[in-house]
Amino acid sequence: NWLNLGDHIQLTSRRWLRLQEYQSKRLMSNNGVRVQRFFVADTVNEALEAAKRLNAKEIVLKAQILAGGRGKRVFNSGLKGGVHLTKDPKLAKQMIGYNLVTKQTPKEDVKVNKVMVAEAFDISRETYLAVLMDRSCNGPPPGGVDVEEVAASNPELIFKEQIDIFEGIKDSQAQRMAENLGFVGPLKSQAADQLTKLYNLFLKIGATQVEVNPFVVCFDAKINFDDNAEFRQKDIFAMDDKSENEPIENEAAKYDLKYIGLDGNIACFVKGAGLAMATCDIIFLNGGKPANFLDLGGGVKEAQVYQAFTLLTANPKVEAILVNIFGSIVNCAIIANGITKACWELELKVPLLVRLEGTNIQEAQKILNNSGLPITSAIDLEDAAKKAVATVAKK
Repeated sequence: NWLNLGDHIQLTSRRWLRLQEYQSKRLMSNNGVRVQRFFVADTVNEALEAAKRLNAKEIVLKAQILAGGRGKRVFNSGLKGGVHLTKDPKLAKQMIGYNLVTKQTPKEDVKVNKVMVAEAFDISRETYLAVLMDRSCNGPPPGGVDVEEVAASNPELIFKEQIDIFEGIKDSQAQRMAENLGFVGPLKSQAADQLTKLYNLFLKIGATQVEVNPFVVCFDAKINFDDNAEFRQKDIFAMDDKSENEPIENEAAKYDLKYIGLDGNIACFVKGAGLAMATCDIIFLNGGKPANFLDLGGGVKEAQVYQAFTLLTANPKVEAILVNIFGSIVNCAIIANGITKACWELELKVPLLVRLEGTNIQEAQKILNNSGLPITSAIDLEDAAKKAVATVAKK
């Protein structure tokens, strides 16, 4: 998920529910999808015990992090690769508690706190299958290693089947996809059965993507979710792994605030994701650097405004705060009351620039004017950005 802020492109942190691989596998197993036997270990001793319980000729040790590309990267312990086919579970000593960097992790790497210890199988043929939501057909087409490379080099090996989301998957469709994937005889029926179960799981849990690799016995699992389904999937969303998030982002989420830290010194306090991005862009275009992306989210309350200021002022790099509120449904008086309370109680020590437009704007301006706070007002976003950049430049 990319956030384009003018010429400075930042890779954003998580915005949707993410599960570790072992959690996705448990969901699949609980819904009749075949997965390899596995255990999850938080310590080396647990990994050794898991291997003993599996009693397999070989095991697979897999670092549990939310980023992909684990197999081709290096731990800061010196161990190469986050996925190991081995007979020696003691390799977990060089995985648990160490950092792993992949193409999809932050520059500072991600600490591995869990490993999955799984039974190893010989894979005679690699196949890949995903059920995903396709906007072009208003439903989920299942398709069916490195699937991106296959799609580029051998597109004829990628098969797609559109499914009517109201009618559900038909046996003929499941059988055809199983045949496309090269299954014959009894295996064809087994594959079709597994495909149907994956599709049913996809609908049951409100997913946007269910992926297994290889198919039919799942060694690698990935499930993406539609956050709009959270109200009816509370048990699943309670599994959300937030350990790899920045602590400040987890704190912001408690108050329905969307926060992403950036590397500048002008803090942004904005209502609406689009306006928040525009605010960051205009600060940048006027020679400044935004310190964050912050969207107030849903219905704005004074307590939410207060918590937003608490987060912004906790950043020692912040040298000014720009408030940009625009919208007919936003009660500016609530924003103004929240701002004044936060500024007094937090003893704000950096310049504050405010641009407000919306419902109760006159009352809001009166509240700010009578607050006794050294607030600089702006007539529009351009004016606010210029004043914010000029204020920081004076320091």
